[in-house]
Amino acid sequence: MTEHTKEQCITVIGIDLAKRSFHLCGMDAQGRRVFSKQVSRAKLAQELANRPPCRVAMEACGSAHYWARRFQSYGHEVKLIAPQFVKPFVKSNKNDAADAEAIAEAAQRPTMRFVPIKSVEQQDLQAIHRLRSQAVAQRTAQVNQIRGLLAEYGVIIPQGRAHVGPCLAEILENAENGLSALFRASLQGLADERRHLDARVAAYDAQIAALARESEPAQRLMTIPGIGPLVATALIAAIGSDPRLFGNGRSLAAFLGLVPRQHSTGGRDRLLGISKRGDTYLRQLLIHGARAVMRWVERKADALSRWATALRARRHTNIAVVALANKLARIAYAVLTSGQPYDPARGAVSNA
Repeated sequence: MTEHTKEQCITVIGIDLAKRSFHLCGMDAQGRRVFSKQVSRAKLAQELANRPPCRVAMEACGSAHYWARRFQSYGHEVKLIAPQFVKPFVKSNKNDAADAEAIAEAAQRPTMRFVPIKSVEQQDLQAIHRLRSQAVAQRTAQVNQIRGLLAEYGVIIPQGRAHVGPCLAEILENAENGLSALFRASLQGLADERRHLDARVAAYDAQIAALARESEPAQRLMTIPGIGPLVATALIAAIGSDPRLFGNGRSLAAFLGLVPRQHSTGGRDRLLGISKRGDTYLRQLLIHGARAVMRWVERKADALSRWATALRARRHTNIAVVALANKLARIAYAVLTSGQPYDPARGAVSNA
């Protein structure tokens, strides 16, 4: 068989992504390795552009979505695989060649679950959410640092982030609280940084709210209790505006780690806590939204509130909150795929 004929037989190419060099493994329809080679970053695009259309598979890691969109423009069928699903196919010690071969083998499995490829708009939204999340974490760490430093001088700030700003201003203005000039200068610097972080978070919130107002899918998602601009845009950033790849709402909930782990043996089924797989950030947002809804369910008479009230009467509040987050994810799937808003009276999408 000539080299040209071999190239024509390739049905799948597995690519192990990296920063500077990439390893490629091509296989035919029978799963036999046709080639294994390493290419530089500068030559990767040309390498794929010159090949006949086939399935190209990569792990869903850094830069994977960028390369996926680029390879799609060359006519290839691109599939992204979660790293934990590739690991069982690694036959030998971990190296780039073995990883590329494992990716190619995993991509040929008929039951393999793939990760949706994000658009540029989704990645833009995701970047804003990541920057906001980082700013919130930095602000929380700084508030805790301020509390700890002041406690060393016998000064205690009441609980709650809202108390920090006013109390800090009062402490800095009080010249008789025994704080030295050196420490006051350091404290003033921390106060300035805290105000800067507050402004950053507020700016990200305003940007997210504006994007949600301009997005029709986000507006539909925001008709669901517990889902505001933050959760709606995070959902769209993670799964897109048409998540039909998941097949059904339960698959979306499983993707977000909101379904029980199963440990079954000897014919005995045992369900454990939630799997916590998938997007941790989005799962946390949905749980926070569900917790907010749970605070008011006993005062409402809509279908979702009645369901949540009955569940909380039987189970611990935290279990009920996670179950409600699971239900919100399923409702979000129905809202996005049907094109209809949420109907509170039915506890489901509108019939319109």
